[in-house]
Amino acid sequence: MRDQLRRGGVAESVIDDAVLVLSELLSNACKHGRPLGDALAGDGDVRAAWQVDAGGRLLVEVTDGGGPTRPAPATPSVTAHGGRGLNIITALADDWGVRDDARGEVTVWVVVHDDVHDPDAGHRRDDFAARISAPAVSEIPGLDFADAFEDLS
Repeated sequence: MRDQLRRGGVAESVIDDAVLVLSELLSNACKHGRPLGDALAGDGDVRAAWQVDAGGRLLVEVTDGGGPTRPAPATPSVTAHGGRGLNIITALADDWGVRDDARGEVTVWVVVHDDVHDPDAGHRRDDFAARISAPAVSEIPGLDFADAFEDLS
């Protein structure tokens, strides 16, 4: 994937973002989606694809056999071990969405940020960690450890 995209003139930062997006999409498809095809016949799988559109933007997509719920960003607790994938994708993407077909297949598609075509992409990448991480404990309203320590004295 990387070599083909480099040869196509896609910026290294966009390729890095696309690899992370693809990883998240594949993880979600494996965890939440059904395989494509007839899983009992042994051909259950997912499909990944990418293309550079006429405007030079990179589109990444993953298709699976659908699942019990539609893909949607979650609001995980601070201690949750998962549930941040689509929030990560939202932070890295120009746009993303879900496409269904008549067979029940579901495709999640993502247009990855491009610094050349999107002047705000670099800024979003710089503050990425702040936008997807939990707030500092000191910033959580109603949580005052000072009161707990006063009880100890």
